[in-house]
Amino acid sequence: MNEDFALSQMEQETDQMLRIRYITNENAEFSRTGTGFISLKIEGEFYTRVQVVRMFPFMHKDEFISVRTTDERSKEIGIIEKLSDMDADTAEMIREQLTLRYFTPAITKIIGIKDEYGYAYWNVLTNYGECRFTIQMGGNAVVHLSETRILIIDIDENRFEIPDITVLSNGERKKLDLFL
Repeated sequence: MNEDFALSQMEQETDQMLRIRYITNENAEFSRTGTGFISLKIEGEFYTRVQVVRMFPFMHKDEFISVRTTDERSKEIGIIEKLSDMDADTAEMIREQLTLRYFTPAITKIIGIKDEYGYAYWNVLTNYGECRFTIQMGGNAVVHLSETRILIIDIDENRFEIPDITVLSNGERKKLDLFL
């Protein structure tokens, strides 16, 4: 009888661990901390500091956001299915935290690309200003996220994004031909 009870208890604990807890406006309240982070109150539990992680960082930026503890175990507290379903203040707080975590400048203009000895030397204008970086040719440095969206990873593993290649000039798109 004790074995049946222990087995039942283990099954319940496993079910609890595998259950997805969705975070919504109805069951949770986020607030800013005095140190630039966010805290969470959910279903009677309070977390003084939480971190947010994109489960699909490049394909679904505002969907499936994992809210986690900040200790070394980084235990998942729950998932925000769609950031657009949260109230405007909460969505803004979470987007700020995601921006800090996933710093990816958007390339707005390609000034030049020079291909030499297996490397490509990029000179671009981003939403943070002019930038130069180097990528290795022939690797996975240029990732096509969609027909019009490109992610570029330089040799130092910094990420840059071209959100929509169709807004670039014909001359700029021609410079990209080597990578498309």
